[in-house]
Amino acid sequence: MKETKKKKKILEKLKNRYRLIIYNDTSFQTVWSARLTRINVLLILSLGGFFLIFITVLIIALTPVKELIPGYPSGNVRELMVKNAIMVDSLEAQLTLRDNYFQTIKTLLNGEVPENEISNIDTVFKPAELNMQSYNHDSIFEQHLLEEQLDLSIADQENSSSSLANIHFFRPIKGMVTEGFNEDINHFAVDVVGLPNARISAVLDGTVVFAGWTVETGYAIYIQHPNNLISVYKHNSELLKKVGDIVKAGEAIAFMGNTGELSTGPHLHLELWYKGIPLNPQEYIDF
Repeated sequence: MKETKKKKKILEKLKNRYRLIIYNDTSFQTVWSARLTRINVLLILSLGGFFLIFITVLIIALTPVKELIPGYPSGNVRELMVKNAIMVDSLEAQLTLRDNYFQTIKTLLNGEVPENEISNIDTVFKPAELNMQSYNHDSIFEQHLLEEQLDLSIADQENSSSSLANIHFFRPIKGMVTEGFNEDINHFAVDVVGLPNARISAVLDGTVVFAGWTVETGYAIYIQHPNNLISVYKHNSELLKKVGDIVKAGEAIAFMGNTGELSTGPHLHLELWYKGIPLNPQEYIDF
């Protein structure tokens, strides 16, 4: 009973009416008045608090004021986060391409023909301003071949030269040699300058084992020929063949270009390899 009476008293107090009056301090004239109950006061305060919270949330969400909150990233930080995410994706794609490139060379050195699945990767990917570790001047390909062939003697090189004497190499491009073969500076190739967008042809019949983009050499294409011969064509502007394609001697495989970090102008960088030994193309091809 006592609890019931207390509850009734509380309800009566909440329902009691009060008058809020504003007087003129000089004339004591009533300027404004209002009837209020405790329930009305609580309701007004609740609505006022809710409105204040709503306005505060809108200001924080829709204006730069949110950047003043401790721990909230600024516009520059968010932009940097997006750029880093894009750079990580580009780096992962480039590393995947490089790993497949190594696998192709490893398969080639084992005397096998790479599977066509290698071409599923995006071989025309061009990373923008992507800094990779600097390798040998003539790419990782020559470095690995040289490491695998350290046990070859000078006699083997002489025998290889004589065995290739009867092979007719097709001229890949008609032009002028601007830089020749030089083992002292690790330039295992000849650089040939021709007409703009000149067609690059295969020097012998063979199978394309790599055709894609690398940071240093741009668009490059590698062809496996009979007799353990490999021909390499670098810095092209466009490739006409893909991995697994069978090509004939003299067939167009690319267009001369100026791609890759190591290129100093439009030209063809041509390499010939026999059993892991670099050959001087000028000894077999008349440019």
